Amino acid sequence: MSQQVEQFFENLWNDYIKLTPSAAKVHEVLGQGRDIINDHVAFRTFNQAPVRLETLAKHFEAMGYKACGDYQFEAKRLVAKHYEHEDPTLPKIFISELLVEEFSPELQSIVKELVAQIDPAAVEKPEFLYSGKYWQISSNDYERLLEESEYAAWMAAFGFRANHFTVNVNHLPDFESLEQVNATLKTAGFRLNASGGEIKGSPDVYLEQSSTMADHAPVRFSDMEKVIPSCFYEFAKRYEIAPNKLYTGFVAASADKIFESTDARASAEQDS
Repeated sequence: MSQQVEQFFENLWNDYIKLTPSAAKVHEVLGQGRDIINDHVAFRTFNQAPVRLETLAKHFEAMGYKACGDYQFEAKRLVAKHYEHEDPTLPKIFISELLVEEFSPELQSIVKELVAQIDPAAVEKPEFLYSGKYWQISSNDYERLLEESEYAAWMAAFGFRANHFTVNVNHLPDFESLEQVNATLKTAGFRLNASGGEIKGSPDVYLEQSSTMADHAPVRFSDMEKVIPSCFYEFAKRYEIAPNKLYTGFVAASADKIFESTDARASAEQDS
């Protein structure tokens, strides 16, 4: 791994743990002081120039990543791609984008106003991917976005950064199953995303996933500060599709439920 790529992921991680302090505790609980390998890192964006999925992906392609899979999320009105590097120690990259034109004129107007404030020159630098937001938004506009799309509201509040990192369960020395990982996390006090079951997927689709519910962080809106769901940590266990060859793709039906880890409404439903 080149020093430049290593520095990029270190900066990305440092930005992520500012909003997700529980991630450091996850490492203590699961890693016991040993290094943890991340399976993938996920990013969110809008399908609007200059921040379209393909534009953000160019930063990873410049690091040696290649596009490997396309995904659609009809209910959430998203599309996504994943990218892999020939160095297996580097995390896969999962980038999704909101199909803005499929929402109400009001949501489209708010999003376009946000994106219009981004300097296209800023997007050309790799550090854009952990640079946060480039706009002011009122708490009222945030709530209006939230009514239609939790994804759009999250983007409006947090901007451009890792939405989540993902522990590679296959490389955890003390755990043989995702069930063991989940049980250990719950004993340590973590809340897991139960949408669609704590474990999404199965060995039949060669991938099992689970995740914590997002941490909460204070966000300064133009008129007030609110504490809202920020980022979460995911856990992925992969299965062989051929001898000594693990499945490296994603399962849209499972990822659809993982998206709900940042949804305060899903969190409230779990409590009720």
